[in-house]
Amino acid sequence: MRITGAITAIVTPMKVNGDIDYSSLESLVEMQIDNGISGIVAVGTTGESATIEVSEHLEVIDYFVKTVNGRIPLIAGTGANATKEAIYLTESAKNLGVDAVLLVTPYYNKPTQEGLYQHYMSIADKVDVPQIIYNVPSRTAVHIESKTVSELASHPNIIGLKDATGDMDIFDQLNNLCASEIKSNNFYLYSGDDESSCDFIKRGGHGSISVTSNIMPFMVSRMCEAAKNNDPEAEEINKHLSEINKKLFIQSNPIPVKYALLKMGLIDSGIRLPLTQLSKKNHDLINEELEKLGLI
Repeated sequence: MRITGAITAIVTPMKVNGDIDYSSLESLVEMQIDNGISGIVAVGTTGESATIEVSEHLEVIDYFVKTVNGRIPLIAGTGANATKEAIYLTESAKNLGVDAVLLVTPYYNKPTQEGLYQHYMSIADKVDVPQIIYNVPSRTAVHIESKTVSELASHPNIIGLKDATGDMDIFDQLNNLCASEIKSNNFYLYSGDDESSCDFIKRGGHGSISVTSNIMPFMVSRMCEAAKNNDPEAEEINKHLSEINKKLFIQSNPIPVKYALLKMGLIDSGIRLPLTQLSKKNHDLINEELEKLGLI
């Protein structure tokens, strides 16, 4: 399956007591599809994968599969800092019917490049499902080097990389080292940084796995399509989104985007410790931008 364009790293809505709010989740999915989003990532960083228990994780994925119902590609976050757990989650997600999985680099234990290579190869060898590597060193304390990615890119089950560094030099390295797999449509590069996603796609990237599209799916979709076609409208939209792209990261994701969705009346206020509500000192910063964008 060719997965390109604007892909929403969707929040997991929760009730005030922290229980998962499946009714709001269904509404969010429908809003995304109605506004032309190209795909959804369920239970990723933005979906609070780190605070969701394993049994819940699979329940949520199952709900997404049934709700999306094949209308757009569904990617499930199944990464873990233990390879055995990542294999279990990935195999379970495959059996539930996802289209692909997103595998964050193992966090906290800081593996070597050889350890990262063996981690991803072990998952790819054991589970026959399309797999996207996720590089976000600001959160995991480990960076998967472009050379390591290129060594993994030839595996038939490894179909792409989400890069959240925002570093265009890294994009250029990846684009060069993985050129043969990219040219043959066997490997895709996705931005994981809303601020630089327009430039990423204009340089040849295949899409954006976006936080901002939680609240503005139509505009992010338009921007990605325009950037792909080198349409000047891409820069106009990117400028329009530039402030909200920044403000959705004034505290750890998904704290600000959950607050924004709450203000828009789309979800309840639930979020799980150790994540907390958006600091009151930042409320006006988000509110002002939502008002400017006509979202509240």
